[in-house]
Amino acid sequence: MSKIKICGLKRLEDINFVNVAKPDYVGFVFAGMKRKIDFNTAAKFKSLLDSNMQVVGVFVNEPLDNIVGLCEDKIIDLVQPHGDEDEFYISKLKEKVKQPIIKVVRVKEKICYINTKADFTLFDTRSNFEYGGGGKVFDWNLIKGYKKPFFIAGGLNKDNIEKALTELKPYCVDLSSGVETNGVKDLKKIKEVIEIIRKQSDVK
Repeated sequence: MSKIKICGLKRLEDINFVNVAKPDYVGFVFAGMKRKIDFNTAAKFKSLLDSNMQVVGVFVNEPLDNIVGLCEDKIIDLVQPHGDEDEFYISKLKEKVKQPIIKVVRVKEKICYINTKADFTLFDTRSNFEYGGGGKVFDWNLIKGYKKPFFIAGGLNKDNIEKALTELKPYCVDLSSGVETNGVKDLKKIKEVIEIIRKQSDVK
């Protein structure tokens, strides 16, 4: 069964929504503007979150000490560097934290293998204007030869999630704008995609 990550929680209502819908992972974004939260808000949200869900901290070129602090305080359970971080950065981070690390790859060409010390890879849409995928889908054919477990993001929603699961068999699907209405999380949409994912897995 593919796991589910709902990313970009920024309101107390969002925490309530995921506590009802129960994805496997949720994402706290510590960068950008649209979905960014501060460390104090993240700590509060973590305290209110169902303990069965794991928190992924999403960062862009963040100083290592800030990430280490969040890990030591057990506010985040996985680390997702989503900026220009290279393998040296990932190696230094692995020396300092025990939490799994998700390496983000913005897809622009065929990928069959990635040499990384990160625990997971997340494939996202390449954008010239922002570090995230901007809610757009990339050409999935470019990752069909990739064998290791991976997260997939970029324009996923109720209309294409079943196709993504069938064609790619990802370890985890990562949704953000695809479960929003007017820029905020929508409980109905969250529940809808989770039902599609888990129903398909039950059929298999």
